[in-house]
Formats: sequence, C-alpha cells, structure tokens
Amino acid sequence: METLAYAILLVVAILWLIGMIAGMVAAFPFGILGLVVIFAVGLLFIKVLKQRLENKEDDYYEENVQK
Repeated sequence: METLAYAILLVVAILWLIGMIAGMVAAFPFGILGLVVIFAVGLLFIKVLKQRLENKEDDYYEENVQK
C-alpha cells in the first residue's frame, strides 16, 4: 500500500514538474530564470541522492542499530 502511494506521488510530481517547465518555455524570455533554478535544484538533488547511495555507514546503522 505504501509503495502504491509513493508511486502515485512520484507520477504527480513528475507531471507537475513537466507542467512547470512547459510554462517556463512558453514564457521564454522571462522563463529562462526559472529553468536555471530548476536545473540547479535538480543538480543538488542528484548530488544528495548520490551521496546517500554511496554512504555505507548509514546503511550499516539502518540495518544493525536497535531503534
């Protein structure tokens, strides 16, 4: 059930992002600033996700430390 909820949220977030990008492209001269901001946030998100996936210490504590 939780996986389905996450999948629905992911689809809605992707559609929302596509709508934002389409709106900024439609307002081209002024929308470029928004596109740059979305690109920068995307780069930061990828960096954080990469760091989390490569961090073995977090994985160890998640699996072995009692809560």
